[in-house]
Amino acid sequence: MRITRDTLLRIARETAEQRAKISRRLICIYLVGSCLSEDPLLGGTTDIDLVIIHDSEPLEPREMVRLSDEIHLDISHYSEALFRQPRQLRTHPWLGPFIYNKPLVLYDSRHWFDYIQAATGAQFLQPEYVLARARALASLARQEWSNLAFAPSSDHRRRVVGFLKALENAGNAFAVLTGPPLTERRFLLELPRRAAALGRPQLSASLSALLAGEVEVSDDVWQSWMRHWDEAFQQVSSQETFPTRLHPCRSAYYSRAASALWEGNPGAAFWVLMRIWTLSVAHVPADSPVILPWQETCQMVGLDRNHFASRLEALDAYLDQVEEILDAWGENHGVTPFQE
Repeated sequence: MRITRDTLLRIARETAEQRAKISRRLICIYLVGSCLSEDPLLGGTTDIDLVIIHDSEPLEPREMVRLSDEIHLDISHYSEALFRQPRQLRTHPWLGPFIYNKPLVLYDSRHWFDYIQAATGAQFLQPEYVLARARALASLARQEWSNLAFAPSSDHRRRVVGFLKALENAGNAFAVLTGPPLTERRFLLELPRRAAALGRPQLSASLSALLAGEVEVSDDVWQSWMRHWDEAFQQVSSQETFPTRLHPCRSAYYSRAASALWEGNPGAAFWVLMRIWTLSVAHVPADSPVILPWQETCQMVGLDRNHFASRLEALDAYLDQVEEILDAWGENHGVTPFQE
């Protein structure tokens, strides 16, 4: 099937119509994410990001629905109660930007979205709210670092999961000063532009160094990593329980994106690979043979047990730098601690 933006929008509309017919308790359904862009595909794959608002607590927060190897639905479910104070969404680093940036409303039972967007969008770009969103992400990154430094897990796989999450939050902490937060597949692809927009290009380069050091990788090594990654992903996604993000329908979504990025941006490709590979091995039994290649890769890039303490020190220094940049941005835009 030829995938176009029009095709994706048609599927989104049909899905919303079907869901609304099944349940009269739905309040709103809207589309966010890459399908709203002119180029939604990466590696020939994409997901259709739908947000469904319920009049009560939903049964599950997120679901994946396979449509083909190239397309799947990624549906987030929220209770209306979360939105009852829409002004507070101005400081939410994820929900707020996706509401403000004109999602496509597919179903709205009582003009609910118009009210929420109006209340959220008012003064949304005022410096105090921008900085509040940035500091919320910086705080999450600092909390991850604190957990790793002072209450570390005995399972190194979990420690690397936390480390990568801290990197993501740290990068997005300064990225949201100039736009919405960056999503997983395009994170290191878009981050250099955000850093350059702040006049701080080193922020992106330093984050990449925290991820992989100065390692240069041949095509043969990359292909070996991809095979081992796929083995780990297939094992965890075939288990009785697995994280929603590792649903079997997302195999090509990640692998083809990483392969496409590898051609022109190896660092961005490695981010996708390492993020999902680490999450995969963290959810297989401790004696699984798929863990060993991941451990060898961690050793190669300096994320193994022996080098992890020094990498944590470097992360601490990086977070200090991000926090100082946020402080300076606030001062330059007239934001005082009281206003925050």
